[in-house]
Amino acid sequence: MKSDGMIFLGASFNPQGDAPQPQFLDLKRANRHGLIAGATGTGKTVSLQILAEGFSDAGVPVFCADIKGDLSGLAAPGDAKPFLAERADKIGLDDYGYHNFPTVFWDLFGANGHSVRTTISEMGPLLLSRLMDLNPTQEGVLNIAFELADDEGLLLLDLKDLRAVLSEIGERAKELSLVYGNVSKSSVGAIQRQLLVLEREGGDAFFGEPALDIGDLMRTTSDGRGVVNVLAAEKLMGAPRLYATFLLWLLSELFEELPEVGDPDKPRLVFFFDEAHLLFDEAPKALLEKVEQIVRLIRSKGVGVFFVTQNPQDVPESVLSQLGNRIQHALRAYTPRERKAVTTAAETFRPNPALDTATVITELGIGEALVSTLGGKGVPSMVERTLIRPPSSRLGPLTQAELRSAIQASPLFGRYDRTRDRESAYEILQSRALEKVVHEDRQREREDEQRAQGGRVKRTRTGFTVPDFGRDDRPQTTARTRATTRRSQRQGVAETAVKAVVRSIGSSLGRALVRGLLGSLKRGG
Repeated sequence: MKSDGMIFLGASFNPQGDAPQPQFLDLKRANRHGLIAGATGTGKTVSLQILAEGFSDAGVPVFCADIKGDLSGLAAPGDAKPFLAERADKIGLDDYGYHNFPTVFWDLFGANGHSVRTTISEMGPLLLSRLMDLNPTQEGVLNIAFELADDEGLLLLDLKDLRAVLSEIGERAKELSLVYGNVSKSSVGAIQRQLLVLEREGGDAFFGEPALDIGDLMRTTSDGRGVVNVLAAEKLMGAPRLYATFLLWLLSELFEELPEVGDPDKPRLVFFFDEAHLLFDEAPKALLEKVEQIVRLIRSKGVGVFFVTQNPQDVPESVLSQLGNRIQHALRAYTPRERKAVTTAAETFRPNPALDTATVITELGIGEALVSTLGGKGVPSMVERTLIRPPSSRLGPLTQAELRSAIQASPLFGRYDRTRDRESAYEILQSRALEKVVHEDRQREREDEQRAQGGRVKRTRTGFTVPDFGRDDRPQTTARTRATTRRSQRQGVAETAVKAVVRSIGSSLGRALVRGLLGSLKRGG
């Protein structure tokens, strides 16, 4: 069933047994955001899938995280099954058929899709602090690291760059405290430890070059269909803080990069944030304010955001109030807390005199939902008990062979699959440290040579040395012999110093990306 400028969601039935009433999502109102909620196993993933299909057919690109692997089925035609055909017939979907949708796969770890990367500088200190669960003092030191990097021309591209700058701060703590404020070495050490944890969780694969080009998430095909971007998130869910921070970063990038377009006839991109509670759990006030700001303002960039979660209460009220399009699957009410959650969910809908919304929420079957969408003037429709339409793409995941074939057939194949590492803070600080060691070694060698010639050496304020031809009654052979011995010993010391410098600056982490000059570093996320 098609209607211009609309996505068909399903059909509602009234108690009088009248003909089913189609339920649509107006594309003009899709950038007013939405919510898909419901207990595990009630059909949230299918609702997300049919929305992705509808947006793709309407020429709207989609980005969604695939928590269980099921959404990869969007790349394959559905299999003809009796219960799907029966559902289509029941809701009056006369033109129901099976076909695939243009799909591009992404993966932070590069295993089941194109690699997704950003730089340390793009992520910014606020999101990095959230990612590493830093306290306010540690976050302050991290901000100093960004300021120092900016002031001294040190590009922060990957994790080893950040570690190098933090090591530099630890070495120069007394000096830098006079310029940037108090620098605690213990805080530097705590951040370094958190960077190790982040590395073990796979964060080193996320920070690097080549960076993700936001434009590659907003592609359409030659026949006008929107590309569905699927992020493989099964492994990523083992690091939930990294998952939530990555998606928030992506939203922030969209907000900062895209121009204002007002309210277009259809969104430029629709973003699905699955397991949304991970974004808000224990989030500091500054982060919640950032999320609220992005959700409120990003619609004017033509981007719609749909949060997918088990319970509406997982989303803060300040954000929930901005989600105008809602699909509510069944909730369970076995405990007092769950019963309260059901009542709260029911109260968020525009009442329908024909429905006891709070009761219906607990009675919904699999594939049923309470649906309310924004109408022509932005007014929510009355809530309706709706049978959700069956998907045209496959229910369930692709096989590994099918997934590999889809990745290799992607127009982006090869663009993001090799890392690039160029000169940045790590290399610059390493070079400075080596130059310092070499300079000091050569200076001492000159001093030894002058002593061997019978002169005393005076060190000047500039660091240069001048011979002092005062009286020296020691035999020349003895001075020369001692100088040779000291030079041999210092070469060993110099080697040790160089190795120590390399170790302190350089544990392995990350790859590299930069997006412009250091002056464009984003402060505060």
